[in-house]
This record gives sequence, C-alpha cells and structure tokens, in this order.
Amino acid sequence: MSKGLVPGSVLPDFELPDETGVTHRLSELQGDNVLVLMLGRGEHCPRERQHQREMLRFHEWCPVAFTDVVTVLPNSLHDVYRMKIATGAHWTFLADTDLTVQSTLDIREYTDPHHDATVPHTVILSPGLVVEKVYVGYWFWGRPSVYQLWADLQDLFRRTKPDFDPTLPEARSAWESATLAPA
Repeated sequence: MSKGLVPGSVLPDFELPDETGVTHRLSELQGDNVLVLMLGRGEHCPRERQHQREMLRFHEWCPVAFTDVVTVLPNSLHDVYRMKIATGAHWTFLADTDLTVQSTLDIREYTDPHHDATVPHTVILSPGLVVEKVYVGYWFWGRPSVYQLWADLQDLFRRTKPDFDPTLPEARSAWESATLAPA
C-alpha cells in the first residue's frame, strides 16, 4: 500500500523538473485549482502511453473547469519528453529522475525487474494538495476514464463550491452580500 495517498491527507509538495529541466513545485502548478496528478509507470510502457492519449480530450476541458493536469514519470528528462511528444500532450510532464516521488509514496513497481517503474496512480487533489480520490492503475482498467474523472470532479466541486448551483437561495444571498458590501 502506498504511503500518503489517502483521501484527506496532504500530498508532499514535490519539486521536480519538466522535460526541459525547469523545476516546478506541485503547489505552483496547482495554484488555486483542482489538480489531476498522474503518477505514471514510465516511458517504456504501452499502457501508459495509451492512458496519456486518452487524457487528451479531458485536458481540453480543464481550462474552462478550473482544473489542471500534471504527469510525473520515473524517467530521465529525455524519456519524459519522448512520452509527452508521443502522446501529443500539452500539459506539464515532470521527471522523477531521482525516484523521490516513487520512494516517498512507496509506489515502486516491484514486479518489473527491468525498469524503475512506478505503480501507476491517478490522484485528484483539491487546492492545497489535499488528496480527494486515488485510482491505482496497475492493471489498465484500474486507471480512470475521462468520464469517471468528470463524475469525481463534479462531486468535488458540488461539495466545495458554494455557488455550484447558483439557483439556491444561499448562493444568491452570498453573491448579493458580496456585491453590495462597501469596498
């Protein structure tokens, strides 16, 4: 079982390089948005490549949905770039070259003696890197579809956004109070 990937816990604010070598903190990439974090198996894996391709459509929806996407792979900068190019992705890919994420979360795939593979996880993080939901994708069908993520995010926003349904009297009242309040 992984360490720290439990709903309600706070994910460590890992600092990793992207494929060009520029270092990013997860909190910086997340900002005030929800973050879908994919901890991938590695560039060598055809299942990983397929799942990243499936996420292309999902990523198109994210800018209008206050949601960001990040993929972390246990590979060199070159291999991370190869995966990003091969899948056609436009979101941030990070390289866990020192296997810091893998070892901190205890998600090394012990069944693969040939690669420093990670057991794939897809983690939904609310602002502040709070773990909301975790999918374990060791088997391909364990990885979430874009529609499962849609339902998960719909539930998360319904629980955390007071104006998710602006027709509710309390949502309208809060808006009117904020609008009419002196500056």
